[in-house]
Amino acid sequence: MRIKQHTIKKAVSLSGTGLHSGKAVTMTIMPAPNNHGYKFQRIDLDGYPIIDALVENVVDTNRCTVLEQNGARVQMVEHILAALVGLQVDNALIQLDAEEPPIMDGSAIDYVNAIESVGYEEQTSLRNFYELHHAVHFRNDDASIELAALPLNDYRLTAMVDFNSSILHSQHAQLHDIDHFKKEIASARTFVFWHELEALADEGLIKGGSIKNALVVVDKPISEEEIKRVSLKLGCVLPRGIAFGEARRRACTHPAKRAIGRDANRFGTGCAEVCRAGQAQR
Repeated sequence: MRIKQHTIKKAVSLSGTGLHSGKAVTMTIMPAPNNHGYKFQRIDLDGYPIIDALVENVVDTNRCTVLEQNGARVQMVEHILAALVGLQVDNALIQLDAEEPPIMDGSAIDYVNAIESVGYEEQTSLRNFYELHHAVHFRNDDASIELAALPLNDYRLTAMVDFNSSILHSQHAQLHDIDHFKKEIASARTFVFWHELEALADEGLIKGGSIKNALVVVDKPISEEEIKRVSLKLGCVLPRGIAFGEARRRACTHPAKRAIGRDANRFGTGCAEVCRAGQAQR
């Protein structure tokens, strides 16, 4: 792992559609100075408000992480934060002209490739490492979530998940070296079970979903009539066996950060991406 802080050499932009809002959006990742951290900026709003990517600014975790500060919100921030963490970029300003980053193909790989295309700049300040001196545990029985962070002179993330599904069995993923993030984690895509699609649409979510940006796990027999009904509700044509969706269990990341502390944002984001890798790639 790098010892000194890093930013990117120059700005890089990506454009696309927000998964939940369905709005066209351009995201520009900008270089930032020492000790800046990760900050989002809504350049479509008056005053160009800044939202710090800190755990205390999390206001919702229903199907995505929502940050709010200075009267502005950003949502669906997991993939871009994971890309920055996975590439060991410590300081970046992320400008958006809508409330969520473009979903791209439903993974972090396009963000990773964009960041790599402009390169990194080593900075003068040393990186701040969060060191655990004792085990930290979190459990939420209502959400069937259990997390543990243990002291270790190493970098190791392990995730297990079980959806109690006859189609998608217990999943397990590990990341033992942050340098392997691009190869092992970044391409993992979001997914949803078929039986969840209509409920998500009724909640006003996945307005920008398509067969290009995520997958559906068909977990029950479905008829042509049902496919037509769901397609109509979602505003697109769904072929058999593949559609779009949004990954579950995002709720696990926020309480983990609370339990470990405000400086542990990097741990929580990485954990979220490992969970998604176990779900989508197995």
